[in-house]
Amino acid sequence: MRFKITVKPNAKKEWVETLTGGELRVHVKAPPVEGKANAAVCEVLAEHFKVRKSAVEIVGGQKGRHKWVEIK
Repeated sequence: MRFKITVKPNAKKEWVETLTGGELRVHVKAPPVEGKANAAVCEVLAEHFKVRKSAVEIVGGQKGRHKWVEIK
């Protein structure tokens, strides 16, 4: 499955919000520095979908807030 997500770094708590049209907003505590937020996004989505961290892959938008994520 592929999802379009928006990342909110430096959040107070980590959670996943469902927006209209199936888009997800992922709130993570990590700052957007040196890939820390991307790693946190994978962890939060893995918990949300109850899959291994290795099953979550960012396939587009590694350097921006808007990303495409694939869950295997």
